[in-house]
Amino acid sequence: MASEPSRPGAQSGTFETQQSLSLLDVLCANQFEGKSFPPELLRETEESFYRGAPPKWLNFHISEQGGSGGARTPFIARDGYAALVEKIRHARSKLQGTSTVKLLHQPGCGGTTLAMKVLWDLRRAFRCAVLTGSTSDAAKVAEEVVALFTAGSRRGNNTVLLLVNDETLLENLKDGVRARIAQGPISTYVPVLILLNCVRKDDVRQGDHVVLQKALSAEEKLKFDAKKRELYEMYGERCHRFHGFNILQTNFSPAYVEAACSVFKPTKRADRPRKTQLAAFLSLLNAYVPGSFLPEWQCRDFFQRDADRRRGDFSLEDRMEPFSHLLVVFQRDERADGKVRMAHPLIARRCTELMAESGVTRSDTAINLLTRLCKDQSPPHVVVGFVKGMLTKRGLKPRRRNKTPGPANAADTQEDEERYARLILDIQRMESRRQSASVLKAASNLFDGDPFLPQALARFYYTELKDYNLAELWAERAKLRDPRNSFVADTLGQVHKNRLKNTAGSLGPLAVLQLASRAIEAFKDEEKLAENERGEDMRGDGDTRVSQHFNIRGQFGYLQLCNDVFHLLVEQEDTWREVLTKKVALDAALESLGDERLIRFKGLIDSLRGEIERKCAFFNKYLTYSKPKLKDDPDYISAGSSECYENFVGSYPPEDLKRTGAVLIQRLKKKKVYTSAAVLSCLESECRESDLKEITTWWEEIFRQKESINYIVSLVVRTNADAAFPSDRKRLSELKQKMPEILNDSPELHMLTLLLCWPADGEARCALDLGQLVRRMKRSFEVAYEMHLRSRRLRPLFFVGNGKGLDRMVHRKVLENLLLEQSQETKQDPWSGERMFHDPEVQARLVKVEGVVREYRLFATIGGAVVELEANNQDSLWKPRRVSFYLGFTIRGPVAFAVQTDKKAEENSRMKKTDVTGESESVLRHVTGPGGKDALR
Repeated sequence: MASEPSRPGAQSGTFETQQSLSLLDVLCANQFEGKSFPPELLRETEESFYRGAPPKWLNFHISEQGGSGGARTPFIARDGYAALVEKIRHARSKLQGTSTVKLLHQPGCGGTTLAMKVLWDLRRAFRCAVLTGSTSDAAKVAEEVVALFTAGSRRGNNTVLLLVNDETLLENLKDGVRARIAQGPISTYVPVLILLNCVRKDDVRQGDHVVLQKALSAEEKLKFDAKKRELYEMYGERCHRFHGFNILQTNFSPAYVEAACSVFKPTKRADRPRKTQLAAFLSLLNAYVPGSFLPEWQCRDFFQRDADRRRGDFSLEDRMEPFSHLLVVFQRDERADGKVRMAHPLIARRCTELMAESGVTRSDTAINLLTRLCKDQSPPHVVVGFVKGMLTKRGLKPRRRNKTPGPANAADTQEDEERYARLILDIQRMESRRQSASVLKAASNLFDGDPFLPQALARFYYTELKDYNLAELWAERAKLRDPRNSFVADTLGQVHKNRLKNTAGSLGPLAVLQLASRAIEAFKDEEKLAENERGEDMRGDGDTRVSQHFNIRGQFGYLQLCNDVFHLLVEQEDTWREVLTKKVALDAALESLGDERLIRFKGLIDSLRGEIERKCAFFNKYLTYSKPKLKDDPDYISAGSSECYENFVGSYPPEDLKRTGAVLIQRLKKKKVYTSAAVLSCLESECRESDLKEITTWWEEIFRQKESINYIVSLVVRTNADAAFPSDRKRLSELKQKMPEILNDSPELHMLTLLLCWPADGEARCALDLGQLVRRMKRSFEVAYEMHLRSRRLRPLFFVGNGKGLDRMVHRKVLENLLLEQSQETKQDPWSGERMFHDPEVQARLVKVEGVVREYRLFATIGGAVVELEANNQDSLWKPRRVSFYLGFTIRGPVAFAVQTDKKAEENSRMKKTDVTGESESVLRHVTGPGGKDALR
């Protein structure tokens, strides 16, 4: 049936939603209008919902029709409704092409129902849909979103409001939509996409999102009480089976849940009938995997293994008595297969507890579930995915970083992963560690192609049971199942490292080095695998996903291991300090160490210092140039690498280092400022002015002997630290001339060249080709860092500010300190939402640059040259217009921050009847040349 997509007032065009969009459940503006339904279908749909089935669009239609005549109370919208609608409307009013509104809700408190209610009520104002299909192909989902956005007439484009449950998809979906819009030709004079992200979480905290908890307000309680009276008038005693509704109406009463689940109390461990086993399976799944279910056909097959093998001649509800009132059977639509689940998560949890109290433990049920329902793994087998997720998906535990009073926010609260899946932790806590291991072992043997289950089992053996032999065995098996996965390979290195750390008290140097060599071999193998991986090649299984980030665990594990080796050996004999730092060669110290057999590890020991220097340099760049998108890097990475560097590198120069400048180089290494990234990080670590002066002096001496950009970096850092060095500033013109002569293609050199040569106000032209320099820097970044920093947010290192010479280069830390001086009590991340640039003092410190936006691309005319720039917030490029912004530099190149419509330029443009689109096209031709816009893609 051709249905009209939701759009504001447009009369033309229809849209074949069923045929065109396979991944989206589209809610049309005229949904159900002019249709009539059999009364029994309406009654069945409503009854199923109140019993605990997920809502359907028809539920909202039924309520709307009944309420229009005043005979029925309206559909209950929980207290977060108004806030959610307001956030969605506000998101649409902002100048962003895609945005996210987040609803965090505890399982079973009506979060999904609330989100669907919002979509239903906004269906005429937005193009509303729910993401229901496979999410593995973000580009395909983006294609369908854009198709929905452009449905109907060309001028009838309207914002898509898309309900998404998986928060890990958000950035990929946004990127996909932006990429599709950039391909053109699509008019984007209204925002393209608002993601309504509905996330289940047991622990929800207040923030910028809407929160729904298992607690009713007084007003909500009155609404539910009124609805209860109405339902009793309609359904009578059948209302006792409306557990989904009744649990909310009783304000999530434990007494109500206890009474409803009382049929489980007489359960015995032995001779359990199939209906009891099936109820136990459903309870366990629903208690630990939100949104899980069993296919109705599989429940029927489970019963048909009994003596009665006749098909289709029994009612599942009758067969499941006396548990049937606790179950719901539902379908997404009339063509879909039936699904079975418990009526409410609280019922599932309490039934699981009651079974355990009767002797049917969680581990018993889990192993029985594996044996009875998971042997047939031929696809599609949704239960296998649920079970794997139940055993391997680790939940999040919040931790407070800041103990000062005040509201929690992203800077205060970090969420760490639990060590194991919640079911495994509960079995460990309520039964025993051995039982947890037995469940993981049974699953690992059953799913013999899955690498993540034996990986979890190996971790459990070495962390909880301290059985390193079995841990090594299962870690090796995990590697065999996915030999190219570096994250799986990491477990073997961790086994050896933990074995050394926890058993080394009784080990001599020879045994310590033997264990260390095995761990080092494993970590080096992991590092090689990580270097060969790309984000798009990583694979996941069910709800267990491998990170798309570059894997740093092997390199950091190596440094942790070396720290352990250093302390273990030096505690036994102080001579090891000089051997490990290469002040003294191993063969010269054998007599003092008292064991000639140690010579076999000479190659290993000789390699440690160089490997540690290389890995610490990597982490210096990794942490200085980038950060995770949603949180901070854990402090232990910086602390661990710094400690290892100090142990092996900072104390002594190598015994064989006698070349020119060796003393200076060792001084710089001792200060941990031997790389550009390390020098840049001085402001982050709040180096003293005297230290900065020394560092600059040492680098200047090296600069005179050979070309080094680190001297220039140190000058810039000293300037930003307010250190006085007038004689150095006179060399700025000399540095500008010398920069192109430095034989170095590093991103650092390109960044400094751009910073030094960037035209100041009043300079008409630049001596260098800025566009070419920007492109070279980007290519250099792709070679040097793109693989390692993928999926991370690049930090702005410098901004173009007011002033002359080096004073124009404003370090990020200087801007942060400006805000800190003004409001010590503010704990919010100043870079989140580009809040930094709202501050008048920050604005006064920086220079505004003008540009033009066209097809999700930003261009600026700088020093007589047209330069294409990246934008920190890509969503600020959705609308063609003249803009102004602040210019910062990441290690990839110049980036526009706080892109805003240049109202004055736009007004002048309208007065002169200048077409922004036409100007953008000429800019595009100027930048890309005869190849057109595709030349840059």
